[in-house]
Amino acid sequence: MAVSIQDVEKIAELARLKLTENEKEKMTGQLNMILDYMEKLNELDTSMIEPLAHTQELVNVFREDTVQPSLPAEKALENAPERTDQYFKVPKVIGK
Repeated sequence: MAVSIQDVEKIAELARLKLTENEKEKMTGQLNMILDYMEKLNELDTSMIEPLAHTQELVNVFREDTVQPSLPAEKALENAPERTDQYFKVPKVIGK
């Protein structure tokens, strides 16, 4: 199935693209090249190939969720430019 200029115009309209005549011709040629390549792929015998969901074996990379002591507030605030009691003091950014 070949792509025509009318097909490219319809695709461009759906994508809200404004293409020049040169761009439409170029796009028609490029889409037809892609479809020709897909036809070549269809010639391959894949009957002995098992379908894959992923090309690589996936392994869960999450670590166990274990309770650990947190950083003490005083240590966390050590390098803070400004602080109020045990909190970071930051400029107001909402409701100016």
